[in-house]
Amino acid sequence: MKLEFKLPELGENIVSGTVTKVLIAVGDSVAVDQPIIELETDKAVVEIPSTISGTVTEIQAQVGKSINVGEVVFAVTTEPVSGTEAPTLKRELQTAERPKPATPPAGGPKPAAPKPAAPPSQPLLAAPSVRRLARQLGVDIEQVSGTGMSGRVSAENVKAFAARGATEPAIASAPEQPLPPARPVDQDRWGAVERQPMSAIRRKTAVHMTTAWQTIPHVTHFDSADITSVEAFRKQYAKQVEEAGGRLTVTVILLKVLASALRKFPRFNASVDMENQEVLFKKYIHIGVAVDTPHGLLVPVVRDVDRKSIVEMAVEVPQLAEKARARKLTLDEMQGGTFTLTNLGGLGGVGFTPIINAPEVAVLGISRARFEPVFVNGGFAPRLMLPLCVSYDHRVIDGADAARFLRWVAEALEQPFVLMLDEPKDDG
Repeated sequence: MKLEFKLPELGENIVSGTVTKVLIAVGDSVAVDQPIIELETDKAVVEIPSTISGTVTEIQAQVGKSINVGEVVFAVTTEPVSGTEAPTLKRELQTAERPKPATPPAGGPKPAAPKPAAPPSQPLLAAPSVRRLARQLGVDIEQVSGTGMSGRVSAENVKAFAARGATEPAIASAPEQPLPPARPVDQDRWGAVERQPMSAIRRKTAVHMTTAWQTIPHVTHFDSADITSVEAFRKQYAKQVEEAGGRLTVTVILLKVLASALRKFPRFNASVDMENQEVLFKKYIHIGVAVDTPHGLLVPVVRDVDRKSIVEMAVEVPQLAEKARARKLTLDEMQGGTFTLTNLGGLGGVGFTPIINAPEVAVLGISRARFEPVFVNGGFAPRLMLPLCVSYDHRVIDGADAARFLRWVAEALEQPFVLMLDEPKDDG
């Protein structure tokens, strides 16, 4: 009997991937849960395990080619059932597959030939995660035409529709164009040009950031924090944290500060549902930490930040960053964030305007700390000052909210031991 393995659902907003490696060959015996291909999605390279077993007879997945959720990856044949059971099983399968004709009542007239019925209206095909994305972006998904199999609407279809301002339905036959329409088609007239295709990560970043910028009214607020005491605290306990297997950084300390800040300012830990005119206040705190990698920007998520100690996060964050650079992050490790922290301090600069990672409503950015003369206790003294910026969604957060939030974060950094008075209580 022939069985086909189709690419399963990969995660929220993931509708396709590029095959980077095929781990089986025609003639191989495949078992359930055996990895059969490596797939590069927008943010990670993952192994896809088989859910069927048998002898491989056909492989449709090809290295370097894109494959969509629901498409056939490979096919197998299974051993026929021995003895007299095989014909019986075959007949049962054929009977199950063949529709049974309607039997007219005894003595009654023969049924008339059925009239061709009008084709029923085709329901819109879209995954729950795609419908949720449409609600978050304020898009009527019924107006979006899908470009997937059988007209299935993908997350990219919704984002492209939103990027056009939702002024007209998407055209299924037209290629998606979420980026600005201008194309540098004649740039080689001025000199030599080398064209390089975007990587999967760069394509996803370009689409996601363009959509976020065009659909979220961004405002950025700036402040600075005196982290002289924090730096002394960090140096004092760095060795102790290293012995526990972690690395105590400003990013880790900031995660602890943000856990308290997001509890105090829940509007920054929310999402917008424009379709239902609601704000979703999340009761959990999962913070994404932007990581610069050779492949592009990746954002692993630290879950339940409010329930973890600084030492626990000092161990977890470097591990997630290393997995990001090695392309070993799982899809689950990059989903579900409620707020994002991005640190460019290691590269320099005095400030920047980070783009919100939708469906979140705010992102905190920090730049390089530097010593500056600050007037303290009647005189100037050298203090280590950390530039802070928060970009926020003006549909949910007002300027005064952002000013209070960032000032609270700054003051918490200036008095790190005060955070110990605000430790979360154990729900048990």
